[in-house]
Amino acid sequence: RRSVLEQSFGQLPEPAGAFAGRRQEVARIRQWVQAARASSETRPTVVVLHGAPGSGRSTLAVRAAHDLKDQFRGAVVVDLRGDSPEEPPLPTRDALLHLLNRLGAPREQLLFRDRSSPDQQVKRLGELYEQHVTGLPVTIVLDDASDAGQVRALVPERSDSLVLVTARQPLDLPADLSAWVHQLPVRPLDEAGAEELLGAAAEDSSGPYDAESAEVIRRLCGGLPLALRVAGSALGPRSPRRLAADLEAYGPVEPVERALWLRYTDQPEPARRLLRRLALAGRASLGAAAAAALAATDETEAGRHLAALARAGLIDHVRGNRYRLHDLVRAFAHARLLDEEDPAERTAAQERLIGNYAELADSVLRLVDGNNSTRSDHFSPHGFTSLDEALRWLDDESSFITAALRHADEGVDQAAVLHLLGALCDYCLLRGDLYRLGEISELTQAVDQGLLVRSVQWRTGIAARQLGELDKARATLASVVDLYREAHHDAGAARALNSLGITLHHQGNLTEAAARLREALDLQSVPELATDRAWTMHALAAVQRDRGHLAEALDLLNGSLVLHRAGDSVHGEAWAHFQLGQLALRQGDVPRAEEDLRQALERYGRTRDARGEAWALTQLARARLVAGDTAEAVAELRSAAARHRDNEDARGEAWTLYYLGQALEETGDLDEAVRELERSRTMFSRMRDVYGLACARHHSARVTRDQRAARTGSLRNSGFARQLLVDARADFQRIGVAHGEAWTCLELAVVDAGNARTRQALALCDEAVTLFASYGDARGEDWA
Repeated sequence: RRSVLEQSFGQLPEPAGAFAGRRQEVARIRQWVQAARASSETRPTVVVLHGAPGSGRSTLAVRAAHDLKDQFRGAVVVDLRGDSPEEPPLPTRDALLHLLNRLGAPREQLLFRDRSSPDQQVKRLGELYEQHVTGLPVTIVLDDASDAGQVRALVPERSDSLVLVTARQPLDLPADLSAWVHQLPVRPLDEAGAEELLGAAAEDSSGPYDAESAEVIRRLCGGLPLALRVAGSALGPRSPRRLAADLEAYGPVEPVERALWLRYTDQPEPARRLLRRLALAGRASLGAAAAAALAATDETEAGRHLAALARAGLIDHVRGNRYRLHDLVRAFAHARLLDEEDPAERTAAQERLIGNYAELADSVLRLVDGNNSTRSDHFSPHGFTSLDEALRWLDDESSFITAALRHADEGVDQAAVLHLLGALCDYCLLRGDLYRLGEISELTQAVDQGLLVRSVQWRTGIAARQLGELDKARATLASVVDLYREAHHDAGAARALNSLGITLHHQGNLTEAAARLREALDLQSVPELATDRAWTMHALAAVQRDRGHLAEALDLLNGSLVLHRAGDSVHGEAWAHFQLGQLALRQGDVPRAEEDLRQALERYGRTRDARGEAWALTQLARARLVAGDTAEAVAELRSAAARHRDNEDARGEAWTLYYLGQALEETGDLDEAVRELERSRTMFSRMRDVYGLACARHHSARVTRDQRAARTGSLRNSGFARQLLVDARADFQRIGVAHGEAWTCLELAVVDAGNARTRQALALCDEAVTLFASYGDARGEDWA
């Protein structure tokens, strides 16, 4: 949560551009926040900024959020769309999900969208939101609100937060709201404020001062900052007197429309065409790639037009190279689009936008995952100088892509929509953006296209597995396998079987996991699915390693690495090296393990896979443990566990705690070792990972037994430890892990021998000898 909050101020629009005449309002907001902080009560400060459209309410709210950044730990803007003519208001449920996402709530709360009634969902999400923000001072901007009841549901009552609400009219918030509520009118600018804004917006403000013309311009613009900023951008080429005359020539129209008409007609036709088509992109910010697709030009030319429109005040600069249309400008541009372009041109522009973005997103993900069956055959890096630059581009664009898909006309080619959604889902999995994956899942269910729904469900199943929701993942993926088979889609069925096999492996069901993965390999035998086959090969290698079939695992991993390299899959190479490192540790070859794990870590870093990096760090720390460097292993495992927690990877954290318990056992700190092993046992039990649970039971029993023996000088009070070992053996037996069962038999033999049950102890040793021999473990046989 901490890292998400630290980044949240960077998500706000930058406080750039002309801003004048509102210092008094910003100062009042600061005074109200300071007064609330001085109070002994913990209550949020709610400021309702009300005024006419174009009066600068949203700009004032964002400026205040930046101005008070030192007082709060995070900030978020929610567009409630209360007065949007083209879209319905944002439902309270969606607003709560957006707030939880931006403020770093646990990801499973964002992926699995409840199917209960809307009222029940809002109640449950409201409780989660209150719980998450309690005691956490943040700035929340509720932009374009119209419903006092909705605002009330979004005010966190148990924190010192600042809630800035923008609305057309004062909002009469309920009397029982536990908050300091202030109404702050955002009025038209006075003469001084208008003059300052005109000067800041002017292309050239060096001309002679003309107070009379400035007052005429202010009157014609209604004192509204939006109109003044747009009109003021014409100063320089026009004198104040000429500008006043040109504005007056438009007759009796609304102030903002008057200024927009003036500057729209000033632009050359290519820039006017781009402005009209920007109305197709919805309310999200956009960059040069989107503008180029809409205007059917290249990115350099589109970037010039965007900069020119921004200088003319017709679009707002958000941050970096990203721009957004003000609601009034969008309405104006949309009216011009309907009036000046035919429907076929509009649909073609949207189709280009979605098609180009699908290609670009594909290119980024191809740099990560290589040429697999979810990517198209045609590949161009689209001018990205590095993988890091490509991923940064997709980070910036993901919100816009989702908005563009939501606003796509029915006439747009659905194959292009499917292509782009698939790429966006893969991005969400890579970056752990499960909020957006849940959003896409709902979007596709609304569209209800078979292949599209299957594709998103498959990725949702993978996300559930990453969160440790293994039963949910298994059920989802099993249904996706059936859906692909019904559609006779072999590549999709194989991918889903691979994901199902990995999930079964995580649950400890190794025999069935191997069967499903072999089914996938049979379907992937054709040359065009070679990279898909590589992913399945290293997944099967992990299962065979845990079953004790080490030679087969090594062959599979070496083969998968060759195929990943041939398919240019950096991410696939990372996972193959990771599995090779684990296999080398199993064989006791620490130098080889560390070499492979460092190669994996480097590739995870290149693909920005934080989850993979944490797993590699866990295994590198485990290598230190195998090498006998226990103090370093303990420190590195604690650090890796924190990384898994930050990634909300429950399975990664559970295995890291398990290895930490082993490392602490080696240091002689048995009490701490038991604590960490019991934490891992609880986590494995909760996520229904039978293999992990059996391992944790085995080691927890061993340490508990030794801890009791150290205190009492005998093994006579080892009943609890013995029961854990019996349960572990039953688990290993059930899932077919001979090496786990064999070592557990030996630990049980020690307990029985220490309790004078010599015959039973010898029988357990004989069983262990047979089990070790069954998979060729000479070291285990010697011990038995």
